[in-house]
Amino acid sequence: MFNSLEPRRMLVAGLVVLAALLTTPQAAHAKQITPDVDVPAELQVGEGNSLFMVGHAVGVQIYECTASTSGTAWTLLAPRADLYDHNGKLIATHFGGPTWQANDGSWVVGKKEAAVIVDRTAIAWLKLSAASKAVGPDGDRLARTTFIQRLNTAGGLPPASGCDTISVGTQAEVPYTADYYFWR
Repeated sequence: MFNSLEPRRMLVAGLVVLAALLTTPQAAHAKQITPDVDVPAELQVGEGNSLFMVGHAVGVQIYECTASTSGTAWTLLAPRADLYDHNGKLIATHFGGPTWQANDGSWVVGKKEAAVIVDRTAIAWLKLSAASKAVGPDGDRLARTTFIQRLNTAGGLPPASGCDTISVGTQAEVPYTADYYFWR
């Protein structure tokens, strides 16, 4: 039996769905993410690239006391850090290479393009190009990365002392924080 209210119900349901689609914050999906600091010209990423991920890193810069013909010095071995999103969720890890690996297993290795010292009490801000990258077993979050910027650094400088001929080969882990901006 035909119910005369059925076409009206379908029309109302369709209008509710349409209204929901039209009022969904599409601007949030289409919004262009940009670094929240003034980025020095040497570290800016060119047109044609878009920022797709920001990771707030907490970790250490690992240094080793090394000897050369000119004496001894702390030399960077590798970073080790966890990257978190704006909600505090772990999204990636950072380690030697320099390499970043997302939770989906995708990864990117960076090659330093430029460095700028913004704060003499912290490691330099960097622009790195993607030297190699790969899809992971659970996704491709970092597989299309073109550039990585390291900005807003705090700490991470090599120790000011403690490296001499007796301590050659020893390591020091220096805490640091930074924001990593990933472009594709």
